[in-house]
Amino acid sequence: MKVKTRFAPSPTGSLHVGSLRTALYSYLYAKRHEGIFMLRIEDTDQKRYVEGSVESLQNSLKFFGLDWDEGPYFQSHRSTIYTKYVEELLANGHAYKCYCTPERLEKMRNDQAEKKQAPKYDRLCLNNQDQEGTFVIRQLIPDENVLFHDEIRGEMSFHGKDIDDQVLMKSDGLPTYHLANVVDDHEMEVTHVIRGEEWLPSTPKHLWLYKAFGWTAPSFAHLPLLLNPDKTKLSKRQGDVAAEDYIKKGYLKEAMINFIAFLGWNPGGEKEIYTIDELIAEFSFEKVQKAGAVFGLEKLDWLNGLYIRKKTPAELLELMTLDWTPDLKYVACVQTRMKTLVDGPVMLEMFKSDELAYNLQLFNHEKMKVDKATAILAIENSIPALENLEDWSSEDSIKEALTAVIAKLGVKNGQVLWPLRVALSNEEFSPGVFELMVVLGKEKSLKRLKSALNFLQS
Repeated sequence: MKVKTRFAPSPTGSLHVGSLRTALYSYLYAKRHEGIFMLRIEDTDQKRYVEGSVESLQNSLKFFGLDWDEGPYFQSHRSTIYTKYVEELLANGHAYKCYCTPERLEKMRNDQAEKKQAPKYDRLCLNNQDQEGTFVIRQLIPDENVLFHDEIRGEMSFHGKDIDDQVLMKSDGLPTYHLANVVDDHEMEVTHVIRGEEWLPSTPKHLWLYKAFGWTAPSFAHLPLLLNPDKTKLSKRQGDVAAEDYIKKGYLKEAMINFIAFLGWNPGGEKEIYTIDELIAEFSFEKVQKAGAVFGLEKLDWLNGLYIRKKTPAELLELMTLDWTPDLKYVACVQTRMKTLVDGPVMLEMFKSDELAYNLQLFNHEKMKVDKATAILAIENSIPALENLEDWSSEDSIKEALTAVIAKLGVKNGQVLWPLRVALSNEEFSPGVFELMVVLGKEKSLKRLKSALNFLQS
């Protein structure tokens, strides 16, 4: 049978970075085996449905280049199919009706908690199926071992005595995740179910459903948890968890895909930069770790910076949101310093206008022993030396001219270069003096130096 994977999110909000990893691994595995990657929307829990989230999920997948071959299928459109299968389970004794009220179930759980027992339905309704009133349908978990091979964790074993008789169909006639995903995975011929570690305890329940229906179960691969740097589970309390938040913050999709791929998977070797085609060629479950994977922003920033520097200035300009069109040499000047796309407009601001609103405090630098008087002296002496400079094409020639000024004044490098850099950029952090002068050119550089001098002398 042809390999077929699926990504099956619930439409409850934006695409979580953990879900993005699940989608990515499912996509990579399918493509590695020349198979099918399918999208299914698990929307049977209408209470948790968030308006617009289906479109948001699809747009995010497309943005990251994870185009699906089939779907999207919607579980909410398949209710009659689930009803047919749950009736089959009832008829064959693999499921039963439960008429217990929420109040009784809550009391039962409280009593179990007091006795330090695992929360588990007590099967009060199992032998009393002829009641009237509202009911749910529960799976009858067999009193037996279930063994299965997890593609990442190896051989796994669970026993029915430790597992609750889960609800398969709610009182409103809609299926729970457990029934719907088993039925759909079978009917849609999914061969490999790739999902988060949190679904591991549910796997024996699903395997018993496959057995009850007489179906062959797919292979399962349970991915490690994503963790915060303090090793707690990744959560909104400690940072952004929606993939689109990182796009808004200026992370490139290529960097995100590369970063997400390495959260729990490593092909070995020194190479860290992978295109999507290279990831497809290398991906295998054997290289996925069992332990949780730390979501570290430092690594993402580093990767994103690398991808930004791989762009041409024109490509980078196309990706940034600006209300003006800077010269490409200005883009190239800030490109090496950018960590994210949102850094660009801020860094480029110094080039937008020659009328800089100088901040006097920026000219002062206590550690370098620069004050207003020192700044005036440095700029006053630098202007004529630079005006006489014929070769403005290289940083070396500018450096030579300014080194002579520093020697003439008998001061330290910073006492000249700091005020010059502030005069050229009006920023605390910016490219160096020599680089700025080459990029701005002789006319603009001198104009800014004279403007700064007038400001300091006024």
